[in-house]
Amino acid sequence: MSLSKRSLLIVLILSSVLFFCERVTSPITNSKRNLTPSEKRVIASGNSFGFKLLKEITAVEESNQNVFISPLSVSMALGMTLNGAAGETFKAMQNTLDLQGLTQQEINEAYHSLIALLRSLDPNVDFRIANSIWYRNSLLFEQPFIDRNKKYFDARISGLDFANPASLGIINNWVKENTGGKIEEIIDKIDPVDIMFLINAIYFNGTWTYRFDKENTHADSFHISGGGQLGCQMMEQEGEFQYFATDQFQAIDLPYGDGDFRMSIFLPRTGIDIDNFIAGLNDEEFAAWMQQFSKQEGMLELPKFRLEYEKLLNDVLSALGMAIAFDPQLADFSNLYSGTEPVSISRVMHKSFVRVDEEGTEAAAATSVTISFTSAGGQFYMKVNRPFLFLIRENRSGVILFAGKICDPVWD
Repeated sequence: MSLSKRSLLIVLILSSVLFFCERVTSPITNSKRNLTPSEKRVIASGNSFGFKLLKEITAVEESNQNVFISPLSVSMALGMTLNGAAGETFKAMQNTLDLQGLTQQEINEAYHSLIALLRSLDPNVDFRIANSIWYRNSLLFEQPFIDRNKKYFDARISGLDFANPASLGIINNWVKENTGGKIEEIIDKIDPVDIMFLINAIYFNGTWTYRFDKENTHADSFHISGGGQLGCQMMEQEGEFQYFATDQFQAIDLPYGDGDFRMSIFLPRTGIDIDNFIAGLNDEEFAAWMQQFSKQEGMLELPKFRLEYEKLLNDVLSALGMAIAFDPQLADFSNLYSGTEPVSISRVMHKSFVRVDEEGTEAAAATSVTISFTSAGGQFYMKVNRPFLFLIRENRSGVILFAGKICDPVWD
């Protein structure tokens, strides 16, 4: 859904970096366990997939198109679907998700422990992640596929009469409940050929560790790509921050709650195009940047913004290497469906919401994969008054949950 044809592109990355320095003084407690090698690998793969997804969407959307996605939500929904894929379809999806070299069991176990880790990190941040599978109850599906998703993804498994109009409401109500009411509908219809929906839902509501004073929020100008200015509501805060700068960008790290979750903002220098900056991102360089932040005194000005977004990801994911999964003649989901009729992915729909203000950040996302029959130093000054990238991170696991770029800080 395009909210504006003015320059705004947002992707919010909710990620964590194990080695990142904290502005908050409370240390990570010893009760929080270290990540296993498989978990680290899946998290690194998820981050890599997230950057690829961000780049591809940025490339295919108009530069002034609003965008907001959750790479983790997309990865989680496709991770469930992966349990039903076989042969070349499995390999293509595995490669797209950057999970090469891991067995299906290792992938499932890593997702399982990652879900548990994210759910238990910060009592002062409301973070929820939920999965579900809804299937046509007149058909037979492979029991190992059902069992694996129930065990490793903690998925709610429900058979419904897809011919009953009430089924659409049941599915969408589950999404609404698990996204804090921010995503009210992920499926707009159930076609006669649809046999299964695999859905992930994520909700995040974090209060800044150091809130912005509403008294200091003021009207200001935001410089858009290509020249010109737009009005915005600019927040401001002065103090000690985790800060990092190069000749390409300034960056700042803002903690939520106890500091496990964070927003990292990357502001390209004047003259550096935000789309080109994003096109050059990769997970290795990102990880290197994260090690170079340090505490510095400074002033931050940051615009308030709020938006909603939706995107059909079929073409994007096909471009990233899993076109076979959408191909009615070539897709192999024999590990999912017990019948003889060929099935494939018909739709991957993604919807999201984000609000950033003086109190903190609220964000939500849902992804639905539809399976269908194939027939039918010194004190710095940083004023964020031009297009910028921002990341919200969890501070231990390194997983990317959301990712983003703002060219027009809409606030309604």
